[in-house]
Amino acid sequence: MLTPEDIKFYLGIFKGLSLSDLNELFKMAHSRNLKAGNVYIEQGAASKKLGLIRSGLIRAYCIKENGDDITLMLRWENQFVASHDNIILNQPSRFIYEALEDTSLLEFDYERIQAILDNNPKLSSHRNLFLLRMLAEALERMESFVLYTPEERYLQLMKEKPNIFNRVHNKYLATLLGVTPVSLSRIRKRIAQTHKR
Repeated sequence: MLTPEDIKFYLGIFKGLSLSDLNELFKMAHSRNLKAGNVYIEQGAASKKLGLIRSGLIRAYCIKENGDDITLMLRWENQFVASHDNIILNQPSRFIYEALEDTSLLEFDYERIQAILDNNPKLSSHRNLFLLRMLAEALERMESFVLYTPEERYLQLMKEKPNIFNRVHNKYLATLLGVTPVSLSRIRKRIAQTHKR
């Protein structure tokens, strides 16, 4: 049963949907809570989970042959989290999706909601927007490494989510930005000195 706060929240996320559209969609969803450190999607998983984060933070990462782990993506409040491999490429996930904080989300089984989405034009258009958004985010990330310096990537992340630096270990942020932790410290120091002037 959706509370008035839930209705307000979800109508804000799923703009243009009616209450009956929401009810139809949420018949297929369930609440899920993860403790910090819990894995949401395992490497090699093929299930098509789709989560809408109510609170918390999830990191997608991979472990290289030398043992280093590389952060590929962070997802936080009011964002969807899903394996691009599972949803778009229809293949097992190459990455691990782990809660960095206690995380509450609304989870959908993407396979199960396909029939509902196909029979409801409003919901179907939201699926298309979601898939396009996943692709756009992947392209933006790739382009940021070609077009921007590490400092510019840092400033962009600060603009998007200013408190992320208090919530995520520096080593995870460094690999997300494509730098070493030492380089990240230098970037932060340089920016702090610039703001003092």
